Amino acid sequence: MAFARKAAKKTTLSEAALYDYAVRALGRQMRSEAELRRLMTTRAEPGERGEAAVRSVIARLKEHGYLNDQSFAETYARLRQENEKLGARRIRQDLRQKGIRSEVVEEAVAARYGETNEETLARAHLERKRIKKPENEKEAARVVRRLVAAGFSTGTIYKILRQWQVPEESLTGLENLEAERGEE
Repeated sequence: MAFARKAAKKTTLSEAALYDYAVRALGRQMRSEAELRRLMTTRAEPGERGEAAVRSVIARLKEHGYLNDQSFAETYARLRQENEKLGARRIRQDLRQKGIRSEVVEEAVAARYGETNEETLARAHLERKRIKKPENEKEAARVVRRLVAAGFSTGTIYKILRQWQVPEESLTGLENLEAERGEE
């Protein structure tokens, strides 16, 4: 028997309360304008009045310097590169997912990754995740998947695997998988 859940009534917030809510949300975690807008829209009154309140709060936050997508993108890229050792492709994808405009994303990624050696960063990522040299084709495929998910190019990945002296048959099998995946 399924238990019926009481629907929690969300109270709609006035513009002043919405501003306080937004400041608290930004205090907990850095957010892009699009993310904060989505959060506030769920709390604002439905209709034009709520949309106007959200626009007003966003404008106020920008005016006070609490909300800046350019700064958010630069900080996000720096933290992900320094702490998680992620590649440029992953940062681009994450920032676009967070609603940052493409030109801001490209500018932040170019500034952060312009002089970075991708192979060195990929090796740092492997070390951070404690990923060892693969012993068989299955482990090699796992390394490839992890590095692709971390945002590194396949050229860099194969260069590392070749330097690890992974058997050429394993690399050929992985390249075939990549080709099949690209056709989908």
